[in-house]
Amino acid sequence: MNITLRQLRYFLALSRTGNFTRAAETIHVTQPALSMQIRALEEEAGTRLVERTPQGVVLTPQGRALALHAERVLGAMADLEGALRQPGQGGRLMLGMIPTVAPYLLPEVLPILRARDIGRDLHLREAQTDTLLEELLAGRLDAVVVASPPDDQGLDGVVLFQDPFLLAGSAVRIADLGNQAVAPAALDPGQLLLLDEGHCLGDQALEVCGLSRRSSRLDLGAASLSTLCRLAAQGMGLTFLPQIAKGQETAAAPGLTAISFPDPQPARQIMLLRRRSTPAEGWFQDLAGMLRHAAQPLLG
Repeated sequence: MNITLRQLRYFLALSRTGNFTRAAETIHVTQPALSMQIRALEEEAGTRLVERTPQGVVLTPQGRALALHAERVLGAMADLEGALRQPGQGGRLMLGMIPTVAPYLLPEVLPILRARDIGRDLHLREAQTDTLLEELLAGRLDAVVVASPPDDQGLDGVVLFQDPFLLAGSAVRIADLGNQAVAPAALDPGQLLLLDEGHCLGDQALEVCGLSRRSSRLDLGAASLSTLCRLAAQGMGLTFLPQIAKGQETAAAPGLTAISFPDPQPARQIMLLRRRSTPAEGWFQDLAGMLRHAAQPLLG
């Protein structure tokens, strides 16, 4: 059986109007062209699908059954056509973000995505860098926001923004520094609070200090930046705070003070990555532009 989508569209137009002339007008074809397609459809089906009566065209029992299936088939095709016009793959944009970016950038970018009618077709995944890259390469994500340049040659990326590091701690600890941040390499490793292994922010903080994890005697291995900030606000130590997180974390942790490092200020590079094999077709650069715009108020 070789039933075409055109035949199904013509048949549904006829079933809805109950008249060959009106059906032809609704789909902008001539009546003979419509009649020819209906005859061809009946030949493929091996049975009569419509009956001509003095009151108009009615469907046979087989015609009614076909109409139900045709509605589902053409509805699915409409969904598919709409999906292919959406950014990303499969009709939904599958976007991943690292945990030290997502809580701060998402509240800013979601209103922009909704205004562009993308938010309703967006699926968000928050996970550590290694997990996001694995899922991106496996095709489970379309794009990821990370703070590390790609090592895999199968990935392409664009820089979204530079996110400077601040030194954060209690007012007393910051005052002990003369209310001026020392150079990162001059920090006492025993005062440094870090994220668990696997969080790139902790590794980047150690890198700019020229340290390894074994160098820090007060590595509490916190699972989130918010936890670190609350510990730092209580005087437990000092931590690195990305600029984009400053507003939220200082508001949520009373007593937390954040100051800038002296020049050259350490910073992380936030990037948007995709698979090189994924057709960008505008959506990737559009998404990058929206993410950059959303980050501006966070970066001051």
